[in-house]
Amino acid sequence: MSDSQQRANNATIVKRLLLTVAGMFAFGFALVPLYDVFCEVTGFNGRTKNEAVAAVHQEVDTSRTVTVQFITRNAKGIPWKFEPSVKQVKVHPGEVRVVNFLAGNPTGGDMVAQAIPSVAPAEASLYLNKVECFCFNQQPLAAGDDTEMPMQFYLDPEIPAHITTLTLSYTLYDMTADATAETLAQLQSSE
Repeated sequence: MSDSQQRANNATIVKRLLLTVAGMFAFGFALVPLYDVFCEVTGFNGRTKNEAVAAVHQEVDTSRTVTVQFITRNAKGIPWKFEPSVKQVKVHPGEVRVVNFLAGNPTGGDMVAQAIPSVAPAEASLYLNKVECFCFNQQPLAAGDDTEMPMQFYLDPEIPAHITTLTLSYTLYDMTADATAETLAQLQSSE
């Protein structure tokens, strides 16, 4: 093989390697949104849809009872008091229930928070339908204020019989630095 052919072959290999690296880099960036979509569609990793569903009038399955447990936790850096008004409720599939969550901002400054839900077992997230939830929006709270935040839900009557207990967990994050203008305006209008 001549020297010019060898250079041409090397240039081709380098181009292919650079394209492969660029493709891998782009795929790495695309993985996070793809994973989020996958989790939302399948309920994998206990993710729930973070949108309201219509309260449908359906048969309530009074022959079954499912225990729904509530757990709250604060992400690092958010000093709010955040807890459910009850630790668990027993519901019949199809029955619409409301559970309140209590939040308090003990700091000297206004803050905005967002709660991110997760469900265990992950399979149960496909059957948990939230009609109304504080987790759909950022929650502004003035310094020293407390609030009660409702979450209205029902379990789809098609929930598998082997799911007798599910745990709905919320992690609260400080969103003050990233708050929308609309949310900040709510804080200012409440003062």
